[in-house]
Amino acid sequence: MNITVRPTLKVKSTAALAQFMLAHPAHWLAQGFGSGLSPVMPGTAGTLMGWALFAVPTGLWPAIFTPLFWGVAILAGFMIGIWACDRTGRDMGVADHGSMVWDEIIAFWLVLLFLMPADFATQCAAFLWFRLFDMVKPPPIRFFDRHVKGGFGVMWDDIVAAFYTLLLFAFWRAA
Repeated sequence: MNITVRPTLKVKSTAALAQFMLAHPAHWLAQGFGSGLSPVMPGTAGTLMGWALFAVPTGLWPAIFTPLFWGVAILAGFMIGIWACDRTGRDMGVADHGSMVWDEIIAFWLVLLFLMPADFATQCAAFLWFRLFDMVKPPPIRFFDRHVKGGFGVMWDDIVAAFYTLLLFAFWRAA
C-alpha cells in the first residue's frame, strides 16, 4: 500500500499566495477569487467581494437572481466551501488561514438574502455588524472557531456570525 504525504505549505508573501491560489480550483475558491490575498484585512476584503457578487447580478438580472436562486447558491456554496476550505487548509498547513475568505462570502450572502431589498445604508450597517461579529467572535462563535476543525469549522463560525447579524436586524425591525 502506497501512502502519499502532502507536504504542508506555509506561505507568507502575497506573490506566493497568488501562485498557491492558482495551483488548484479549491484554493481559488477558498481564497475568494483573490480577494483573500489583500494584505490588509482579508476577511473584510472577502466580505466586500461577497457583497459585490450578490448585489451586482441581483441588481442587473432580478428575474434570474431570485431569493430561491440565492438560497440554492448559498447551500451549494456552503457544501462546496467545506471541501475547498478543508483542501486549502491542508495544503497550506494552516487549518483556517487568513486568506481563506469563502466562508465570509457565503455567510454575507446569507445576511443579504434575508435583508434584501434594503437600502444602501442598511446594507452598510449589515456589513459592519457582520464584520464585528466575525472579528470579535462572541460566544458561541469563539467556541466553534476553536473546537470545530476542518472545512466545516471554517465555514460554520461565519454562519453563526451571520445569524447574529440577522438576529440584531430582526430585533431592530421589531422595535
